[in-house]
Amino acid sequence: MSTWKTLTLAAVMLTVAAGRARGQGGQGGQGGQVTDKKTISLEGAKAVAAAAAADARRNNEGGSIAVVDDGGNLIYVERVEPTFPASAEIAIHKARTAALFQRPSKVLEDAISSGRTSLLKVAEAPLQGGEPIRVNGVIVGAIGVSGAASAARDEAIALVGAGALAATTSNR
Repeated sequence: MSTWKTLTLAAVMLTVAAGRARGQGGQGGQGGQVTDKKTISLEGAKAVAAAAAADARRNNEGGSIAVVDDGGNLIYVERVEPTFPASAEIAIHKARTAALFQRPSKVLEDAISSGRTSLLKVAEAPLQGGEPIRVNGVIVGAIGVSGAASAARDEAIALVGAGALAATTSNR
């Protein structure tokens, strides 16, 4: 084989090998260092809050509704009058608690009531009314409601909101 052919063949093999190495483990040659994840958008957060607000109004209730992403970062908040001024802040903390612990905030409230008081140090608002938002089984955010007629109604309104996004995405 001539030197020219040998060099050309070696160059082609190196190019192919480099392309394969760059493509292994994910997009952009990150080698498994980056993942794709779903999270709630502003549009999704508004849809969740709208469903929750509609349920509150249907029952002649007020309250504050907060929606956070899966990391607990605030995306959207809405107040439905009448409610008390601190309800917005409490709703945000309930949503963060549900997102960060990936479970309803009432689970933490129940654990604390059962004697697990150390959770008071780490949970922002271990109070009924925070619910994770799931789409296709994946938590993409959470909703928190405060200031409705009762803690049970905070939870019921939050459940309506949390279910709204799953219902709209399954219809597509």
